[in-house]
Amino acid sequence: MQKSVYLRHIKNQKTHWWFHGRRNLIFSLIKRFVYKKKKLRILDFGCGSGTNIKALLNFGEVHAYEKDKNTNQYLLSKYKNIKKVKILKKIKQNYLYDCIVLADVLEHIKDDKKILITLRKKLKKEGIILLTVPAYNFLFSKKDEVLKHFRRYEYSIFKKLLMKDFKVLKISFFNTILFLPIAIITVFFKFLKFDYINEVEETPNVFINKILYLILRLETLLLKYIDFPFGMSIILVGEKKNL
Repeated sequence: MQKSVYLRHIKNQKTHWWFHGRRNLIFSLIKRFVYKKKKLRILDFGCGSGTNIKALLNFGEVHAYEKDKNTNQYLLSKYKNIKKVKILKKIKQNYLYDCIVLADVLEHIKDDKKILITLRKKLKKEGIILLTVPAYNFLFSKKDEVLKHFRRYEYSIFKKLLMKDFKVLKISFFNTILFLPIAIITVFFKFLKFDYINEVEETPNVFINKILYLILRLETLLLKYIDFPFGMSIILVGEKKNL
C-alpha cells in the first residue's frame, strides 16, 4: 500500500460515504448470518487502516491483519490499549475464527484462489467468510492501478471462485443506484488515462456526503430482501464447506 493511500484512508475512513456505507453493510450481514448472541472471533484480513475494526468489535474479539508495515505500525499504536483487538504481524497457526472479513482485499492478491483455500482452513466448522470486491473488469482504470489491484471481478467468475470451498449464502452487487454515473465517469477518465483517486477518496462536502451515504444505507436495507442485478461492487457471504 502506498503511503499516500493509507494516509488518505486514515483521514477519511470515519466520514467518507463509501467507507461508512460499506461498514454498515458488513455490520448488517454479520448480524444476519453470523451473530447468534454469543461473542465471535473475527479476523479482519487485509484490514488496511482499520476502517471496520470498531464496528466488528460489537460482535466480539477482533484480530486484524495488514501486510503493509507502515499501516500495521499505525494500527499497533492505535489499538494497543484495547484488549479485544489484536493486531497481527502474521496469521496464527492454531487459531480458528467464527468469521473472516475481506473488505476490498481479494483484488490486491495475485493468487486469489490460494488465499481462499488458506483462509478456509482458519475458519471453525460452519464458519463464515464475508467479502466485498470491485465489479466489472471493463471498469479497471488508473484508480485500480494506483490501489495495486490485479483485477476487478465478474459476478459469475467470483461466485465460481468461492463455490468450491464455501456454500454461498448471499451474493449480490451493491452500490447499484449510483452505478450509471460512477461507471460513466470511470470510463471517461479511463479513456483519458487520468489519475482521479484523490478526488474520489477525499470526503466531499457535508451535504453531498450525506446524500451518498443515505443511498448506500437504503441499499443495505433493501439487501435484506433482494439481490441487485448490477453495481460497482459485489458482496458475498459464504459458509465453510467441510470437504
